[in-house]
Amino acid sequence: MIKFLDLLRFEEVFDYFCREPSRTPKLGHNRMVAGILMLLFIGFNRLWHFVYMRLNAMVCGFFPLPRFAGSEHVLAICGQSQHHSGQIHSQAQQCSSRTGLATVSPEVSKNPSGMNTTAETVYGNQQGGRVGYNTSHRGNKAYCPVLCFVDETRKYLLSKLRKGDVLDGEECAVFIAQIKDHLPGCVQKVLLRADKEFFSCESVLVTTKAGFQFIIANKRAQPPFDPGTSYQPRRRNPIQYNSCVYQPLGWEFPCRFVAMRIPKEQSASPSPPLQGELFEEDRYTYRVFCTNLKGTPHKIIANYDKTADAENLIGEAKRESLDAIPSAKFNNNNAYFQIVMLG
Repeated sequence: MIKFLDLLRFEEVFDYFCREPSRTPKLGHNRMVAGILMLLFIGFNRLWHFVYMRLNAMVCGFFPLPRFAGSEHVLAICGQSQHHSGQIHSQAQQCSSRTGLATVSPEVSKNPSGMNTTAETVYGNQQGGRVGYNTSHRGNKAYCPVLCFVDETRKYLLSKLRKGDVLDGEECAVFIAQIKDHLPGCVQKVLLRADKEFFSCESVLVTTKAGFQFIIANKRAQPPFDPGTSYQPRRRNPIQYNSCVYQPLGWEFPCRFVAMRIPKEQSASPSPPLQGELFEEDRYTYRVFCTNLKGTPHKIIANYDKTADAENLIGEAKRESLDAIPSAKFNNNNAYFQIVMLG
C-alpha cells in the first residue's frame, strides 16, 4: 500500500486539495489520513484499533515513530466542516483518474454505472440520524448514503453521506448532475442503472440533458400497457414482457416504460382455492422500468439486473468500515465516510 501511495503521488494530491483546519494532528494532516487508510487496508474498521498496531515495526517505520504514544497522533478527524469531506472526495477522484489508464481501456465507448442507496443504522445520538427507510432495523435511526460505482471496473465513482431523510427528486438530480464531472475522459457513453428511489421527473430530466442512457426502476407511475403487445420470449418460461410510451402526471415529457409480468406461485394444495383472484392482474407480479434505451424489453430488463453487483460493493464497504461510525457530529462522520470510500 505504501508503494501504491507513492506511485499515485498521494502526498502531492493531498497537499493540493487540502485546506488545513484549525486543529493540527501531531503527525500532520497527510500522515493522519494515510494512517487511517493504512488501518482500513490492514483490516481494522475502527479508529481506536490503532492500539493493536502501536508497536508494529512496519507501520511505525512509515510514520516514522518508535511507537504510537496514544490516540492523539492519528485519531483526530479533520471533518470540522462540510468542506473537508469535499476535499477528501476530490482527492479520491484525482487518485482514481491517475489509475484510470490502468483499469479502463481507451477504446471503451460505454461506461455502465450502478447507483444505489443504503441505510447505515446509528445506535446513539449522532447528528443527522433519522427514522426512515431501513429494512434491516425498522424504526431505528440511520444515515442513508448514496453510492455510485463503475460496473466495468468495480470502482467507486461518487458518493454522498446523507441524513436519514427520504431522498427527493431534486436531491437525486443534483447527485446525477455531478457524475459527468467525475468520469474518465475516455468514456463516450454512459448507461445509468438506478433503483426506484431515483425515479422522479427531475432525475430523468437531468439524466437526459447529460446525454446518459438510463434504466430506472419505477416507483409510483402506472403506465397503461396494452395486453395485445405482450410477448413471451421463451416458450417454457411463463414470464411475459411489454412496453409502452407514457407521460406520468406532472412530467414535462413522455418516456418509455418496459414491464416484466411474472405469474405468482400457485398453491401446492391438491384442492382448488375457495376463491380465486378477482382481477387477472392480481395473479401476476410486475417489474416496471423507465428507460430511454431501444430494443426488446426482456434484454433491457436483463441489462438492469446487472446492477445487483452494486449491492455486493455496498455490502463490502459497509462490512469493512461504514458500520463503524466514529463521532457524534455529522460533518466528522461525513469526512470519515469519504476516507473509507477513498480506501
